[in-house]
Amino acid sequence: MKRSKLIAIITGAISVILAIAYLILVQLLDYRDMKPAPISQFGQAPAIISVFWQVDKIYKL
Repeated sequence: MKRSKLIAIITGAISVILAIAYLILVQLLDYRDMKPAPISQFGQAPAIISVFWQVDKIYKL
């Protein structure tokens, strides 16, 4: 019983350390100033193609 309790305490401590490390990492990544890429980085404006289907003609409603 003593060994299983020791293993439980060790794995719990490792879990807490990993959770704290994860929270610190997320805070550091969230702290960065995220700026969008300048428009000059893109060759041309992306074309948006959309197709509208008439459902009643396709399914003959």
